[in-house]
Amino acid sequence: MHKLEINSSYLNFKDFTLDIENHFTTNQNTIHKARNELKILSHNNTNIVVKSFKKPNFINRIVYTFLRSSKAKKSYEHSLKIEQFTPQPISYIEYYVGGLLEKSYFISEQFNYDFTIREPLLDDNFASKEEILRAFARFTLELHNKGIFHNDYSPGNILIKKEDGVFTFKIVDINRMKFFNLSELDRAKNFSKLWARDDELHIMADEYTKYYKSNMDFSSLVCKYSNHNKQFKNFKKRLKGKTVND
Repeated sequence: MHKLEINSSYLNFKDFTLDIENHFTTNQNTIHKARNELKILSHNNTNIVVKSFKKPNFINRIVYTFLRSSKAKKSYEHSLKIEQFTPQPISYIEYYVGGLLEKSYFISEQFNYDFTIREPLLDDNFASKEEILRAFARFTLELHNKGIFHNDYSPGNILIKKEDGVFTFKIVDINRMKFFNLSELDRAKNFSKLWARDDELHIMADEYTKYYKSNMDFSSLVCKYSNHNKQFKNFKKRLKGKTVND
């Protein structure tokens, strides 16, 4: 048994989606593999990214079958809702065994990005670094003003393409996204997972508050939440005996 939805703009991907397990298994172009796996495939002269979600444990199979949308479905629905900010969603499909969710896939167009926000954050000599950070702050403000809170707003999930001197941003890994009217604290907190230095955060906060009237010291708030997140993550690493990062 399976369930699927196809974006009305990509109806010619229906048969491909129905046979996605075969396409995914035989393709070797993996671009990420951890809990979930991402591969680049091609169909109808379109390069696409297919995300295969790890099989849930038994409890989560019940939860995702009866109580909550699967990660693939949420990724697809969120992408449709905010498609100007994400690679174009094509489809998702869920497979059920014994009446419970077994496997799921989310398919989207490939966004040919040049780099992620991680590269300029790690390289002080990165070309146009401050310009990128300021453009990113404006992009983040646009998300926030539309009531979008990315729960995993981390460097690898922020894709950037430079074209004709303009930086275009897209966000991925959006199944844990929330939609609500963000407070000033929510806005500041959303920068916390970038693992950026305080001076970099000050640049972003400065640009952000050029267009957003803050009633607090927004830059200090951004840095406070960022440092709290670093301390928490480093504490967890120490507990596991891992090397910590400043």
